[in-house]
Amino acid sequence: MSYLVPSEFVTKMVDAGESKIYMATRDALIRAYMAGAILAIAAVFAVTVSVQTGSPLLGAVLFPVGFCILYLMGFDLLTGVFVLTPLAKFDNRPGVTWGAIFKHWGVVFTGNFLGALTVAFLMAIVFTYGFTTEPSQVGKVIGDIGEGRTLGYKEYGAGGMLTIFIRGVLCNWMVSLGVVGAMVSTSVSGKVIAMWMPIMLFFAMGFEHSVVNMFLFPSGLIMGGNFSIMDYLIWNEIPVVIGNLVGGLSLTGLTLYSTHVRTAPKRSF
Repeated sequence: MSYLVPSEFVTKMVDAGESKIYMATRDALIRAYMAGAILAIAAVFAVTVSVQTGSPLLGAVLFPVGFCILYLMGFDLLTGVFVLTPLAKFDNRPGVTWGAIFKHWGVVFTGNFLGALTVAFLMAIVFTYGFTTEPSQVGKVIGDIGEGRTLGYKEYGAGGMLTIFIRGVLCNWMVSLGVVGAMVSTSVSGKVIAMWMPIMLFFAMGFEHSVVNMFLFPSGLIMGGNFSIMDYLIWNEIPVVIGNLVGGLSLTGLTLYSTHVRTAPKRSF
C-alpha cells in the first residue's frame, strides 16, 4: 500500500493547500462543481440503498464511494479546502494571504453549491417523472430529511443550534481525515481504504456535512418538504459551515501540522 509516514503526508497537505490558493479561478470553480455534483449523487445512492434495504447502516457503508471518486479525480470540497489552505499560511508560504484563502473558499463554496443544486434538479425529474407525478419513496424520504434536520433543530432553540454546530465539528473532523487519507498512500487501493473509513463513520453517525446538505435541503424543498429557505440557511447550512471549518482545521489540520511539521523542541533529560 506504500504508506507514507505522517511527516511526509503532512508536508503534502501544506503543498496541496498552497497549490489550491494559486489555482486559476476557472479551474477551482469547475473542480468544486464536479465535487458537489458527485457527492450529491453519492447521497442519493446512500438514501436509495437505505430505503430499498431498510438498513441505513448499509447506506453509510456504501456512501464513501462518491467521496473516493471525487478525490481520485482531483476535485475539491469546501470541507477539504477549509483544512488544507490555511496550513500554507501558517507555514509562511510566499504570497499566501488570508484574502486569497477566503476568496478560494468562496469560489469552492459556489462551485460545490451549483454542482449539488444541479443534481437536486436532475434527481427531482427522476423522482417525479418530469414533475408529472408525486415524488417516489426516495424523493419523499429526502423531503423528510430536510424537514427533520431544520425544524427538528429549531424546535430546541439554542440547544438545537449548539447541536447543529457540534455535529458540523465532528463531521469535518472525520471528513478531513478522509481528505488526508488520500495522501497517506501512493496506491489507489491504499488511498481508497484510508478515505473510506472516516467517511463511513461520519455518515453513519448522522453528522452534518455542508456540501451534502447543499443537495439534501434544496432537493427536500423541491420534493415538498415543509420548511423554508431561511430555515435551511439559519437552522442548518450556516452553522454547519462554521462547524465544519472549526472541526476540520482545529482537530485535523492544526494537530497534524503542529506535531509533524512545527514540532516542539525535543525533551532533554
